[in-house]
Amino acid sequence: MHLFFTPDLLPSDTSYTLSEEESKHCTRVLRLGQGDAVTLIDGQGGMFEAQIAEPNPKKTKISILRHHAEYQKRPYQIHVAVAPTKNMDRMEWFVEKAVEMGIDEITFLQCARSERKNLNLERQVKIAVSAMKQSMKAYLPTLHPLTRYADFLQRPLQGQRFIAHLVEGQERQSLAKSITAPDTYTILIGPEGDFSPEEVAQALQAGFKPVTLGQSRLRTETAALAACHTIHVLLDV
Repeated sequence: MHLFFTPDLLPSDTSYTLSEEESKHCTRVLRLGQGDAVTLIDGQGGMFEAQIAEPNPKKTKISILRHHAEYQKRPYQIHVAVAPTKNMDRMEWFVEKAVEMGIDEITFLQCARSERKNLNLERQVKIAVSAMKQSMKAYLPTLHPLTRYADFLQRPLQGQRFIAHLVEGQERQSLAKSITAPDTYTILIGPEGDFSPEEVAQALQAGFKPVTLGQSRLRTETAALAACHTIHVLLDV
């Protein structure tokens, strides 16, 4: 299946012109020609069966054959709010794998012990788009810019909320035992130095439940992916 990202494609459209980047990939890399079958995704759940009408390395024209709305939509939502690692390669790995696995939102947090003070959001979006296409998904997750931890806690978040931390003296329940039914789940994952005790207290006051991801001490990006995977394992039945 040859898949292309077409974010401005409408369900009512009968034809579409690929961007120059996608056209070049279509004609010069994949070497597709007139009449070849392709699949288009809009990143909002729309999947389109189509075929090439006029191949061109700058503006390939596509004929739309069928539209499938809410393609592979899940009955639950996953939002991971994570403090970016100092080594950005590790955070990019998380974005890629989380999108492949299935995630709806990612917020990058600025915490008290964060070592990274900036983030190239445009690059993260490109990685997410590539992972979406690679895993043949029709939904592109929302990626939020670097956000102050206190500001994030003030957001009107829906569904169940959890904070995974290692602060001593806090009673925590396994995330696996906390997931009971399809819902919207928001999980906080701290920086490499973990959340501060004050940040944990703030989260609890904001309605977050403390959880553990197992007995192993995980890297930030591993913990974030483990949280995402845990929800999928429990609810993908």
